[in-house]
Amino acid sequence: MSIGRYLLRRFIASIIVLFGVSIVIFLMARLIPGDTARIAAGPRASPDMIERIRERLHLDASLAEQYVYFLKGLSEGDLGMSIYSNRAVVTDIAEFFPATLELVLFSGLVMVLVGVPLGILSARYRDGVTDNIARVVALLGVVTPTFVWAIFLMLLFAFVLDLLPTIGRLSDNVPPPPRITGLYSVDALAAGQFRVFVDAVAHLILPATALALTGMGQAARLTRTNMIESYQRSYSEFARAYNFTERELAFKYALKPAMIPTLTILGLDFAVMLGNAFLVETVFGLGGMARYGIEAIMHKDLNGIIGTVLVIATFFLIVNVIIDLVVAFLNPRVRLA
Repeated sequence: MSIGRYLLRRFIASIIVLFGVSIVIFLMARLIPGDTARIAAGPRASPDMIERIRERLHLDASLAEQYVYFLKGLSEGDLGMSIYSNRAVVTDIAEFFPATLELVLFSGLVMVLVGVPLGILSARYRDGVTDNIARVVALLGVVTPTFVWAIFLMLLFAFVLDLLPTIGRLSDNVPPPPRITGLYSVDALAAGQFRVFVDAVAHLILPATALALTGMGQAARLTRTNMIESYQRSYSEFARAYNFTERELAFKYALKPAMIPTLTILGLDFAVMLGNAFLVETVFGLGGMARYGIEAIMHKDLNGIIGTVLVIATFFLIVNVIIDLVVAFLNPRVRLA
């Protein structure tokens, strides 16, 4: 199957999945206790004002009619108004999503660049001191909750050692770069503002590390297990018979097949980060989309909840397609069919 046909099929399947997700989250959002119209109007609103808001939000219609109104707006790129921010949900997502995306991308980079080499070292020196230390570090990363890492890293590197900033995306005396993508580090590089870039990356190190540690431990454990299995394969024995060095054996023969199952799990961990980022965003005051989604739930902001979930679901589907393509590239025996 050609890549074009594969992508077309995945696109159609993704639309169907998003349609199902929209139905589920639409119904779940309306099962949350509380009167959305009354919450939007405020505690001192008159009954007439509450009724007008209910009509404006189509809450006086049946669930089927409300969903039709939602689909009609969605087809026009309109996710409705947010009662939490009193703005269009699309506007809120455009403002808050880049902060979370930048955090998740940086976390994914830390997860791969630290977790995979840790697993390679652990497999290379199996049952030795290096292996035992790496396994303990990986296990701590997996079993320790993200918010605990966030608080620990903040206390250690910000308050005890005073090395890194803790709150926000930039320092108070550093102006944001011209908006291109909304990712401060990328926009600062594009604008040639190296000082802003360094400050943005410094603000990302602690929250990204806290968010990445669970996935990093998972990456190390999976890489170690798969590398050890690769070392026991016949092609590894062949390579040793031809006097290949252990370094050549590890990176030329063992790592590539070992990365296939590892990448599949890491892709899922990376996609899940977008939804799990709200704890880190709350601790470090980043104000991204994950935190916006939590506030939408607390205020029973129906449009905000649905918009947030649809963005996370779309991100999850895109990451899965990318992982499938990478796996097919690493292993020619894997067919996209």
